[in-house]
Amino acid sequence: MATSLILPLARFVEKTFVITEFEVRKLRHDFTELVTRAIQPALWLLLFGEVFARARVMPQETVPYLDFIAPGILAQSVLFVAIFYGINVIWERDLGIVQKFLASPTPRAALVLGKALSASVRSLSQVVIIYALSLLLGVKLNWNPLALLNVLVIVILAAALFSTFSLIIACIVKTRERFMGVGQVLTMPLFFASNAIYPTSIMPVWLQTISHLNPLTYVVDALRTSMLAGTTATLGLGPDYAVILLTTAVLVLIGARLYPRLAS
Repeated sequence: MATSLILPLARFVEKTFVITEFEVRKLRHDFTELVTRAIQPALWLLLFGEVFARARVMPQETVPYLDFIAPGILAQSVLFVAIFYGINVIWERDLGIVQKFLASPTPRAALVLGKALSASVRSLSQVVIIYALSLLLGVKLNWNPLALLNVLVIVILAAALFSTFSLIIACIVKTRERFMGVGQVLTMPLFFASNAIYPTSIMPVWLQTISHLNPLTYVVDALRTSMLAGTTATLGLGPDYAVILLTTAVLVLIGARLYPRLAS
């Protein structure tokens, strides 16, 4: 019985990583993407962070504002990398690659999860960028190896979550023009209705409710706990991980159901 379960699972994992490797290989041909991805978080930290640090927007100033915002900007960077990942799937549909994937014996869930993990690999560069900028700005970072590992795991899971969400949008709208419009509409509300750049406690009640339903809030909370020295999770790392993992699993299952529609 155990062998009959382990073998299919091993094949599923193997096929998932094959898809991931296929997607990551594309980075060899265009490293400029990694460079351009550094511009936006740099602007947020150097301009927005420095200005609002002087405005003293943090209640009781328990944490310097630059320290508070650094994990939020990392979460934002991961969101922005992952949320537009679905447009690659539309390009693949136009080139006939999706049809080849669907004709293979690879499970649909493995296709979706493999693409999600490739977005996670792309997002890891944002960790290096944000940590380097944070060091330059004097942010008090936690260098404990377990904390660093935790940050990497959270980034991988968050990128998988939002890239799968992006793939679902691509399967529904099916065209690049519609996808870009929907992606831009969704990105800003996800970002601003989270605790990335201001604490939940200063939000109006209606926005606090939305924030608690927003998965990005849990990503930021987990990153803030792991990145900064001497901080604890507002919600606790257990609930943070539970929400992120459950949301990702649900989105992968939905994406697996919708993915064949992209080819039609």
